Amino acid sequence: MTNKTNDPALKSWIDVPPNCDFPIQNLPFGIYSTNSKDRRVGVAIGEKILDLYFLNKNGYLNDLPFTEKDFNCDFLNNMMLHGKQNVSNLRARVSTLLSNDNNEIKNNENQLNQLFDNQDKAQMHLPVKIGDYTDFYSSEQHAYNVGCMFRDPNNALLPNWKHIPVGYHGRSSSIIVSGEPVIRPKGQQKLDNQENPVFGPCKLLDFELEMGFITFEGKPLGETISTDEADDYIFGMCLFNDWSARDIQKWEYVPLGPFLAKNFASSMSPWIVTIDALEPFRIPGPNQEPAVLPYLEYNGDKHLDINLEVAIKAPNQKEKIVSNSNYKHMYWNMNQQLAHHSINGCDIHCGDLLASGTISGPNEGSYGSMLEISWKGTKPVDMPDGTQRRFINDGDTVTMRGYSEKNGVRIGFGEVKSEILPSK
Repeated sequence: MTNKTNDPALKSWIDVPPNCDFPIQNLPFGIYSTNSKDRRVGVAIGEKILDLYFLNKNGYLNDLPFTEKDFNCDFLNNMMLHGKQNVSNLRARVSTLLSNDNNEIKNNENQLNQLFDNQDKAQMHLPVKIGDYTDFYSSEQHAYNVGCMFRDPNNALLPNWKHIPVGYHGRSSSIIVSGEPVIRPKGQQKLDNQENPVFGPCKLLDFELEMGFITFEGKPLGETISTDEADDYIFGMCLFNDWSARDIQKWEYVPLGPFLAKNFASSMSPWIVTIDALEPFRIPGPNQEPAVLPYLEYNGDKHLDINLEVAIKAPNQKEKIVSNSNYKHMYWNMNQQLAHHSINGCDIHCGDLLASGTISGPNEGSYGSMLEISWKGTKPVDMPDGTQRRFINDGDTVTMRGYSEKNGVRIGFGEVKSEILPSK
């Protein structure tokens, strides 16, 4: 699907620097504040933020069903409750107002300072009030790598893996926005040569390179969302770091899966890039063999070509790129994940977050976690300061970035960044 808002020839009268993540073809939504403004809904354009509260207050959105409370609020949920079509219409209206050939705002010098803020002067906040959070396990290479490490290459994938998008219910209360630090978790750990577990700070702290998608309001409890319907219930995507305490995880996960090893913190990027903006980057998915059950079949191109990068930066040092991956390596796509999530009648609500699981490509340079990059600590990564990393140290900052690019248009996600602080 293409529309005017995706046109590569579209230009804005707002300056957009080369290789900027936020051209007029993007227009992601987020929540921001400044010294003079409380939290509100904004749209990123170039190095600016368009204030949708003042845009609406000054009459530029009169033909749309939005009110003051939809934009003068702490989260995007009020806006999102208007549904897919109205949010798409809102983005299209913003695109028109920011287009080179439109003078409605451009020539209104009295309002420009009120309508726009500089991104470098703004504070970004968690964009969505997240009701429920589900984390999937949908990268075949990641699942294979982990299976090789903890089982054997001949039985790396468990029997159910290619039949269902495996997932677990996570903890929404500990999801934080980019820029907030993460405190090293504590918990039980058991070494192979010990009879009993010990308690203390995690020694094997890891990142997981993921992407998440945010949902509109779904159907009532007991009803299902099909793969064909899924696009109507997906608002947009963000970068997501599912922090993991590997030593705690190894001891606790049998038989019920992740718990304290995952729920201490997960970090997300502040700008939500709409599915509308990502339409030009759809690509075919992998051949799924064995054939999936009918409710997981889908039509059209539902995978996305999104370049991903992970960097580690020690204090007062240059960062080290440790992974270059791509979201296209996913085995299960968002439509299948949402269809599977709801196939038993589970209700999906506005602001739910569904994460991809670790995204690993086919070679070592594209693995999405230190567990894989250092191969369980046996292949340490050399850092610019002469030290090595098997996992993440206190004081390290992990940054993830992502963007799609085609026909000279770059649609970016900004970044998700967190520093690790010592355990309390």
